[in-house]
Amino acid sequence: MTSAPDTRQRGSADLWLDAATEILCEAGVDAVKIMPLANRLGLSRTGFYWHFKDRAALLDTLIARWEARNTGNLVARTEAYAETICEAIFNIFDCWLDENLFDSRMDLAIRNWARTDPGLQTRVDAADDRRRQAIEAMFTHFGYSETEAEVRAMTVIYTQIGHLSMQVQETRWKHVARMPDFVEVFTGQRPSQSDVGRFMARHLND
Repeated sequence: MTSAPDTRQRGSADLWLDAATEILCEAGVDAVKIMPLANRLGLSRTGFYWHFKDRAALLDTLIARWEARNTGNLVARTEAYAETICEAIFNIFDCWLDENLFDSRMDLAIRNWARTDPGLQTRVDAADDRRRQAIEAMFTHFGYSETEAEVRAMTVIYTQIGHLSMQVQETRWKHVARMPDFVEVFTGQRPSQSDVGRFMARHLND
């Protein structure tokens, strides 16, 4: 009876997923293959099959990770405590600045992949709808009408998708410094100095 490879030989599921995510972001889904992954990790194909049935299972797990991390965390930020709509928008902006909350590169890679995969496009559409509904609910919570909440939520989402698609290059300081103005655009209200101060403290004092 052949013994199972130990952890050092097979790695962990997260290790394989992290490597697959990097390849997906660098070169697209067609480049996410078992042998290139094994070579990158210095592991064997046998280690891969300890965690995943096949390549299709790996890809499905990648999509599930994207849904949980990006959409799940974004929705959670819309539900985080906030005294004002401006503070609530700043909570969402945490996603754009913290890769542990929202992986921007993966979001773009998934969207590019979906252009040639109708099944995935359906899941992307569902994720976008979930994000929009969560942001709409946040706006209506603070007194915006349903129609206005819908338009403002769409503005937030489309702006971020456009920012990703254009692959805008700017310093972290400049990106953060512009965000109070984006809050005003998205909400129609100028954020207070205390709202701005708390947000800046989270992201410029790392």
